[in-house]
Amino acid sequence: MLEKSGIDKTVINIEEIMALIPHRYPMLLIDQLTEIKRGESAVGIKCVTINEPFFQGHFPGKPVMPGVLIVEAMAQSAAALVMVSLEEEEEKLTYFMSIDNAKFRKPVVPGNKLELHITKERHRGVVWRFNGVGKVDGQVVAEATFTAMIADK
Repeated sequence: MLEKSGIDKTVINIEEIMALIPHRYPMLLIDQLTEIKRGESAVGIKCVTINEPFFQGHFPGKPVMPGVLIVEAMAQSAAALVMVSLEEEEEKLTYFMSIDNAKFRKPVVPGNKLELHITKERHRGVVWRFNGVGKVDGQVVAEATFTAMIADK
């Protein structure tokens, strides 16, 4: 799929994301992965539309993307980054372990392009720790630190 050296291709599309992580609609919350630096960082892209199933109840008449789903989108971006960073990507899964210091600064609404800036803080064995910052139009809308574990399928 991707070259295993240096800075990788600049965009991983939705079909490639679905080959990397097991999430599917309605829980697949990223559309692209860009600015990929294998094992270090990437930017996940979520194009937020009114057609998202969660907007039906969150909130009627004032649609706002739930913060927990913004953090989930960060985690999915990190999982895709981990998978392109591993040698045996088809044999592993990434599991969420913890979320720390989550903060939500501004609402994310239909029509926003949510950029999920993911940076690896550390990696020890099968445990990876990330810092995530969500941005819309260059402004920070959310941030969190989270940990994931890599396991066999």
